[in-house]
Amino acid sequence: MPEESSPAPKNLPQPTSEPTLPTTSAPMPTHTSNTPHAPIYIAVVVVVLLLSIATLAWRSGWKTAPYKSTVATTDSTTKKTQPKTPTAQGTQLDTTKNYGNKYANGVLPVGDGRYSTYTAMTGYIYACAQYAHNLQSDTGGAGVRGPWFTSNTEYDSTKKAHVLGNVTWQAQFTNSVSGNTRTIVTNDLPTHATGVFPIGRADPAYAYDRNPNSIKGQTLTYALNASPTYGAPQCMGGQSGVLLTGVALFNGFDAGARDAGAWEVQDSCSGHPEKEGEYHYHTLSSCIRDVSVHTVIGYALDGFPITGPNVSANNILTTSDLDVCHGLTSQITVDGKTVTMYHYVMTQDYPYSVSCFRGTAIQPPGPS
Repeated sequence: MPEESSPAPKNLPQPTSEPTLPTTSAPMPTHTSNTPHAPIYIAVVVVVLLLSIATLAWRSGWKTAPYKSTVATTDSTTKKTQPKTPTAQGTQLDTTKNYGNKYANGVLPVGDGRYSTYTAMTGYIYACAQYAHNLQSDTGGAGVRGPWFTSNTEYDSTKKAHVLGNVTWQAQFTNSVSGNTRTIVTNDLPTHATGVFPIGRADPAYAYDRNPNSIKGQTLTYALNASPTYGAPQCMGGQSGVLLTGVALFNGFDAGARDAGAWEVQDSCSGHPEKEGEYHYHTLSSCIRDVSVHTVIGYALDGFPITGPNVSANNILTTSDLDVCHGLTSQITVDGKTVTMYHYVMTQDYPYSVSCFRGTAIQPPGPS
């Protein structure tokens, strides 16, 4: 930018001639340093020199650069908002936005191997080291890729096989809060019917997944934090939490780090048992009727609530709308009270539910 020119300063003091000493009959001193007027002369010369230097500097455009603060602020004069620190609760639900219905046709991405052991990332499970080691060494899960795979990277969930059957159970479930602890006690038997397990040879699902396990009642007590504190992402193992159907929620992987929703064959309520008989989900159960983003359907092991993905009709959250742990902050109803807080969201697409913990998780009480 062009330099600004400025008029030369006016009325600068000019050097004067050396004053004439009065004539006396006494002899003149041989040294002027003792003369009382010498310091005045020197001072005047110094002032003139300094003013001359300042004038030349101004004309040449030399100016001191103003100090610039690195602190992010909002300029109330210009109305230009500078970057600001994210809120303590991270990603917020935008109630004015239409998130759309990205997977209305039922075709979903396959999440095989999408985990990290060093950091949390959107669309990945942040796996603790021992859990990751187990994933790499386990060969369990479905045996055959089903015909619902449209490619190596997508599958059509509307065409996926389901385990047949309509078995009902005597579910036992309580959810209570005392002080800072939420206690959930369940026998892990669901409030809805299940398929028949082990999967029978006559069941079409047997061609793709020969799950040999039977559903068995458990004795599970979850002592969760009723007032969890939002923090930096923490890694996770195989279990995410427990849903209000009384059933354990596992993360999005089968035993071999493949996308459980894509590979394993569950019953019509999206559940099946593991080797100790613990019935569990990996994905959002179709037997949970209210899957609004404002409705709590379960709790993660760190105490934060879990909700469904529906904002409104054809306005459904997906993984890309959520934070690295598969959650956000919105208004929800917890224990009969409407609050605004962080919670996890179960979605149609991988990783389906909790992918890391925002609070400190407990050890799950089920089979190890």
